[in-house]
Amino acid sequence: MAFHMIAGGPRPVAPFSHAVEAEGFVFVTGQMPDTPEAPGVLPEGIEAQTRAVMANLRTVLNGLELDLEHVVMARIYLTRFKQDYAAMNAVWSSFFPAGRLPARTCVGVTGLAYDALIEIDLVASRPG
Repeated sequence: MAFHMIAGGPRPVAPFSHAVEAEGFVFVTGQMPDTPEAPGVLPEGIEAQTRAVMANLRTVLNGLELDLEHVVMARIYLTRFKQDYAAMNAVWSSFFPAGRLPARTCVGVTGLAYDALIEIDLVASRPG
């Protein structure tokens, strides 16, 4: 197994690695909608927070020479599930080509770090 911390990546809110790699799979820790430059400062609204989370996930993947096309599974956590589900889906789907959507689980939760509206973690597959 390889434990990865990405230079310039999002600042962890707890003791964990940005990603762990094992047997060709890369497990990316759930990311928050803040930036490495401003930890804990979140944009307003689910659309902006979803884009920020995706940017952080992409930073971690890019640091491992991967990108969103390598994602096979995602888990999405929403604190306002009924209110934000449709808007989050509209933003989420803009990151993937039609017919190439990863498997996914989306659940409502009672709270997230920084009082975020969303957190997403990923599983990617390393080619070759």
